[in-house]
Amino acid sequence: PIAGQWTYASATDGSESTFADATGNPQLWVHCTRTTRHVTIAKRASAAAPFLNVWTSSLTRDVASSFNPATGKLTIDLAGYDALLDAIVSSRGRVGFRVGTQAPLIVPPWAEAARVIEDCRI
Repeated sequence: PIAGQWTYASATDGSESTFADATGNPQLWVHCTRTTRHVTIAKRASAAAPFLNVWTSSLTRDVASSFNPATGKLTIDLAGYDALLDAIVSSRGRVGFRVGTQAPLIVPPWAEAARVIEDCRI
C-alpha cells in the first residue's frame, strides 16, 4: 500500500472516511448516505471510465462507475450490505482500486473505512 493516512468524519447525511497520501493529498473517499444505506467510493481520476476495478485478498470486481469532471472523481455506489464492502473491510494488508490500464491505488484497510460502512448498516 502507498504511505498515507485514513481519517473519519461525520457528514450531514452520514459519514465519510478519506485516505490521503503521505503529502496530504486526498486519494480515496468512502461515504455513507444513511437515508439510502448506500456507500459511495470515489477515487481521483482525470477522465471517465466505465468501471472501477476493486480488489481485495478475497474478492475482485469491476463496478460500474460515473465521473464528475468538476471534482475529478470517479465514483461507484454500493448497497450497504454488498459483499464487496465486507471484503474491503476484512482484506489482509491492502485493497486496490484500478481504472483501466492505469496504475492501481493500493491502500491499507484501516478501521476508518470500516466505520463508515458500519454506519450504513445501523
